[in-house]
Amino acid sequence: TCPFDKLRAGSELCRRIQNRKWLGLSVFAFVFVVAGALAQAQQPKKLPRIGYLVSRSAPGPNDQAFQEALHELGYVEGQNIVIERRWAGGNPDRVPDLAADLVRLKVEVIFAGGATEGAVKSATGTIPIVFMVEGDPVGSGLVASLARPGGNLTGLTVFADELAGKRLEILKEAIPRISRVAALRYLNSEVIHLRTTETAAQSLGLQLQILVVKDPKDFDSAFGAAKKGRADALIELSSSFLSTHRKPLLDLAAKSRLPAMWEVSGFVNDGGLMSYGPSLPDLYRRAATYVDKILKGTKPSDLPVERPSKFEFIINLKTAKQIG
Repeated sequence: TCPFDKLRAGSELCRRIQNRKWLGLSVFAFVFVVAGALAQAQQPKKLPRIGYLVSRSAPGPNDQAFQEALHELGYVEGQNIVIERRWAGGNPDRVPDLAADLVRLKVEVIFAGGATEGAVKSATGTIPIVFMVEGDPVGSGLVASLARPGGNLTGLTVFADELAGKRLEILKEAIPRISRVAALRYLNSEVIHLRTTETAAQSLGLQLQILVVKDPKDFDSAFGAAKKGRADALIELSSSFLSTHRKPLLDLAAKSRLPAMWEVSGFVNDGGLMSYGPSLPDLYRRAATYVDKILKGTKPSDLPVERPSKFEFIINLKTAKQIG
């Protein structure tokens, strides 16, 4: 102990004792602060997470385009971003559970592609959603308008009503001899595609046979009706349902040796004859920029829904030779 009166009196011993007390407290405080900082630095930093939900069963070129675009924007998976991927395997009944799973994980943003946007919208009204839809997002009630989507959704649409007539025009140009065309339509698809196709058929002098399907079980009877109606070719009216079930459709088209025009390149990659439509890899790349903006603080309602700007016409020469 060092009485206060002796410290005031100038005792050298007391000064040394007092200095050592303050030195000990300073060293203790310094060690405490450094130890706290080191402990905080050693704790793993929580990385932002992206929910990624598509209806397909396996990754493809579109998913790779999305990943590459994120990388170009500075995101490296496992270092500064985590992607929670969910695949529905072509089974729409699985989509609601997968969407709910991503919501439980409290991801920062969800990308919904391939007819999964409706289930994701039902699963959350707060987590930002970037969608990729094949139909009309306004007509289906997904968003209020393209310019001002509102709510927690925005994204891109493959929808371009003028393309339905353009596909029929290209089909006629590629195969001039055709006079009857079967139009394959999903029951719940947008009527506008049917109307533009009918208008184009009239202008081209083609007889249109509408084949309506509501279940994959209807595919055989639809192609049977096309044969009975002596259809020279087949055209798909845009629908995510038909895209999801493309394998049996392509098998039936090949079996019937029916030249077919499809909407997206995935059909041609899997053996379809030809397709004309938006470049899906390009749209997926643009979707990644939307995710980036949302992660940086932009609200989905401030990002207008974009329409396609890049289109592809693709022919499968192997299939062309097989069907003559």
